[in-house]
Amino acid sequence: MSRRPAANLTEADPPATTDLETIKSLLPYLWPKGQFEMRARVAVALACLVMAKVASVYIPVLYKKAVDLISGGAFDYTVLLWIVVAYGMTRLGQQAFAQLREFFFARVAQRAIRSVAIKTFRHLHRLSLRFHLDRQTGGLTRVIERGTKAIEFLLNFMLFNILPTLFEIFLVCGVLWWMFDFFYAIATFGTIFSYIAFTMLVTEWRLKIRRRMNMMDNRANTSAVDSLLNYETVKYFGNETHEEERYDRSMQGYEDAAVKSRTSLSLVNVGQGGIIAVGLMVFMVLAGKDLAAGKATVGDFVMVNTYLIQLYLPLNFLGFVYREIKQSLTDMQQMFLLLDEEAEIKDVAGAKNLVVEKGAVRFDNVTFGYSTDRQILNGIRFDVPAGKTVALVGPSGAGKSTISRLLFRFYDIDDGAILIDDQDIRSVTQASLRQAIGIVPQDTVLFNDTIYYNIAYGKPGASQSQIEEAARLARIHDFVMSLPDGYETTVGERGLKLSGGEKQRVAIARTLLKQPKIFLFDEATSALDSQTEKEIQSSLSEISQNYTTLVIAHRLSTVVDAYEIIVLRDGGIAERGNHESLLAQNGIYATMWRQQMREESVSEPVGELTAGEVTV
Repeated sequence: MSRRPAANLTEADPPATTDLETIKSLLPYLWPKGQFEMRARVAVALACLVMAKVASVYIPVLYKKAVDLISGGAFDYTVLLWIVVAYGMTRLGQQAFAQLREFFFARVAQRAIRSVAIKTFRHLHRLSLRFHLDRQTGGLTRVIERGTKAIEFLLNFMLFNILPTLFEIFLVCGVLWWMFDFFYAIATFGTIFSYIAFTMLVTEWRLKIRRRMNMMDNRANTSAVDSLLNYETVKYFGNETHEEERYDRSMQGYEDAAVKSRTSLSLVNVGQGGIIAVGLMVFMVLAGKDLAAGKATVGDFVMVNTYLIQLYLPLNFLGFVYREIKQSLTDMQQMFLLLDEEAEIKDVAGAKNLVVEKGAVRFDNVTFGYSTDRQILNGIRFDVPAGKTVALVGPSGAGKSTISRLLFRFYDIDDGAILIDDQDIRSVTQASLRQAIGIVPQDTVLFNDTIYYNIAYGKPGASQSQIEEAARLARIHDFVMSLPDGYETTVGERGLKLSGGEKQRVAIARTLLKQPKIFLFDEATSALDSQTEKEIQSSLSEISQNYTTLVIAHRLSTVVDAYEIIVLRDGGIAERGNHESLLAQNGIYATMWRQQMREESVSEPVGELTAGEVTV
């Protein structure tokens, strides 16, 4: 089994893929298979884009005709009026086609963003637990957020700004070549190409300055926050001046970088203006020469200058757009690399649904390690007979929680087999396996939603009566009804508005609502006071009666009635038997039992006073 750590996609370093490959990855979402409406919208939007640019190129021609008519001396006012009307209608058509392009393409762009986001989100849920433990969840969500925003920016600026302008450049070059000669086309192309090349080269240089400025800004901010968070320590040692000097050094670095960034922008603006000025002079010389030779008119002189200025205006923000496009491509690469991350745990070809008749569980010579140098389980063998309760106990790090993760197939074992009703869990679908097992974890995490939603999560679509019945069995219904908003009470981020005991009872209700064939309790009552623990233990025993139940226990008093208790130690089974037989062996279990009895006899009065029954 491969345990190669995947590349950290939340790092700032750019992925090793080209910009062209990234754009190619986006194209299928803009021309989706089997979606005639989306493809039709793309086609119509492209047609509108072409019409808008054709109108844009024709506007200076009408301007030329009007100037020629006026400069010719006496002229027909009616003809001028028609030229002016055509000029106005063409400008209106240009705007109308540009807006129609946006009207038709908006749905395509947003559908592409939505499709990529949901595909990435779905893929993240298919990746292994190992992948998610190796990464910060906030970093992953930021990758999706930045990636989707990057797609929107790229579509808006590249498709509707850069590419149309390039199309217009070639169109203008063709018109000038056709109307005049080859040198006008060369002058147009040379001026715009020089403008674009200069802007891109200087922007690349300015990006390095900008990165340093951002780094110094982050350093100054970190220094300030760190100092203020440790306010008392600063005061204890009288180091206010030291902190001021440290902060000032960071701010000085930011100041120098910011000045370079600002002055370099002036260089960009002067350079761009110089290139356009040279281009205009070349046009004036060419047009003036032709005008003097009688080959051109005053209108032609005005038209060629209008064309250059018209092409220059959309490129005025090229430096900003180029920088943002580069960043957008990087952000998209990050997100598409998430989609390239292969799922470690996959359903085998032709996997069938798990069929649970009795619910017998068997760990047959199971060996597992999270990495080659970290072995957790060594040849574990035990059975959980159908309808019986088996408990796993032992010190921290013995492998108890690992067994629960393996049963859910969050990881694949290195050797041996895990069987449910003689079906290897690697041969069945993951969805059917996890549907058959219900777990109440020790560390209960709730969604930032209502109590009703969190209980209903165990069985989406369950009726209110079913949800309330599950809450009664978990001994939380009365508490919920005592709240002003009842089941509509929000539990806060990760359930922090509830006490530990209340959260755990919500989790128990959620699992009971699921009605699984196999129960797994990972110290399900660890956050409860002794009285509530006894009540819920009674409920759990009643509910799981005649159901296969695996209990991971830290508090041994909760498993004294188990059919078999397995004591794990150093990745193996050290002892096994029922409560009485293990006490009689006077081994590890008996030692743990005596120690816990002593601790509970000392802490019981305090525990009753501090029980987590009060809402935070």
